[in-house]
Amino acid sequence: MRLRGTNLAKLEGGGIFDVLILGGGINGAVSAAALSARGARVALIDRGDFAGVTSQSTSNLAWGGIKYLETYEFGLVRKLCSARNKLLRSYPSTVQEIRFYTSHERGFRHGRVKLFLGTLLYWVLGNFFTRAPRLLSLKAMAREEPIIAPGLLDGGFEYSDAFLHDNDARFVWGFIRSALNYGCAAANYVESLGATRMDGIWTTRAREVISDRTFNVRARSIVNACGPYADEHNALLGQKTEHRHVFSKGIHILVDKLTPNRRVLTFFADDGRLFFVIPMGPRTCIGTTDTRVERPEVAVTEDDRRFVLENINKRLRLPHPLTDADIIAERCGVRPLAVTAEGGGGRDWMQLSRKHAIDVNGPDAHVTIFGGKLTDCLNVGEEICTEITRLGIALPYAGRVWYGEPSAAVRDEYFHQARLMDLDAMTSELASEKLATRLWRRYGAEALSLLDTIRRDPSMAEVLIEGSEYLRCEIDEAERREMVVKLEDFLRRRSKISLVVRREEIQRAAGLREACRIFFGDEADAKINEYFAVHQR
Repeated sequence: MRLRGTNLAKLEGGGIFDVLILGGGINGAVSAAALSARGARVALIDRGDFAGVTSQSTSNLAWGGIKYLETYEFGLVRKLCSARNKLLRSYPSTVQEIRFYTSHERGFRHGRVKLFLGTLLYWVLGNFFTRAPRLLSLKAMAREEPIIAPGLLDGGFEYSDAFLHDNDARFVWGFIRSALNYGCAAANYVESLGATRMDGIWTTRAREVISDRTFNVRARSIVNACGPYADEHNALLGQKTEHRHVFSKGIHILVDKLTPNRRVLTFFADDGRLFFVIPMGPRTCIGTTDTRVERPEVAVTEDDRRFVLENINKRLRLPHPLTDADIIAERCGVRPLAVTAEGGGGRDWMQLSRKHAIDVNGPDAHVTIFGGKLTDCLNVGEEICTEITRLGIALPYAGRVWYGEPSAAVRDEYFHQARLMDLDAMTSELASEKLATRLWRRYGAEALSLLDTIRRDPSMAEVLIEGSEYLRCEIDEAERREMVVKLEDFLRRRSKISLVVRREEIQRAAGLREACRIFFGDEADAKINEYFAVHQR
């Protein structure tokens, strides 16, 4: 909380910023990281928590858009494959290649061999960066993934894409943290009430949501990265744009791990859409749906659950069919899809592209980001730098690389120290990966300070909540550096505890109260009660 207080003071008294970014999802986070690293004076506010809307409800996949081959969007597929490859190179500990093990049902609208040939084209468009696709016989599938029900199938195929080893919101936080390191003034739970422009300066009236206090933030330009709320804020400022958003709701459910293999099981659901069984640490994530909605505020319905459960029970051989009682957690959000201002009327709904668009009002120095995918986030950061430069705002370090993991030398030093203290021997029996690897993936260079904390007190390597893999030493790190304001920020976005541990197990965990005392002091009990009153499932 101290870090957030410092940043609130910078927002209010920091003079005139070069850029004010509205929204701390993936688009706002990469924009802040790129601009700050290249020398701009950047402010960022979000009326909720960072990554608190769309960016916390994805499939955790970074994929090159294989579905767009069906609509012959080869240029888009090649661009997305290139973006995926860039993420794989830049974040090898976080974004990793994974095999998509795809079942093909007899009578599907495209034949198995035709789809396999599509995966070969996909591999070519991706510059052969991943492992080669493979055609699967029923016999091979029965041997390699006996959980797949063979009754409706005539075989399958396998190809590669990428996934986030941790979770999407944590990945977004990494860009926010990077922006802070380069001097960005960023704060969550700060809402824009509107802005006016005079003499080349935007004055935004901001409200600190927790205290209801208002103050002004001044900036030469504004980047609207409000995701599904971008159109609303543009209307507030009177901004006319070439694009607008329409919304698609997607849900996932999380259950106990269904297969020991680290691969994504892929099916075509009853509505023809790709349907995934995705590894997530000690759990399995199943989805997604695609339902057109009119508003960004969405929730999981009984029909949503029934669709997911019926589709997966039909396609897997399980000891017993999955029911509501097997659901550990749910994810639900909207995809904001960019369409032209007069388009997006509903035709070919599930074929609408997920590509982003950037609209610029030059005279007003106002930029809006529409749509987008996590896969393409590095391109968004680069494009925003280009547009801000065109608005006349100089970036003193325009060529600086602003993304990627710490250098090999830092990584080698960390793992050398971890080996000398035998850190992996402290790994919990229930952990899904070795402790040294997990800390490096989550904290990068800051993991060295965690090693020092554990050396001073080995109990700091103990798991906080059983099944979560989250250590005591990580609580101090989060309190100092991660702007946790509400318990949900910690359980859902800085960690994935609420996604992999049942609600009742979290509620009775002694470690939860320990964490809340560190985060919230005397307000710990109130924060716990507030969280469980809101999150009933």
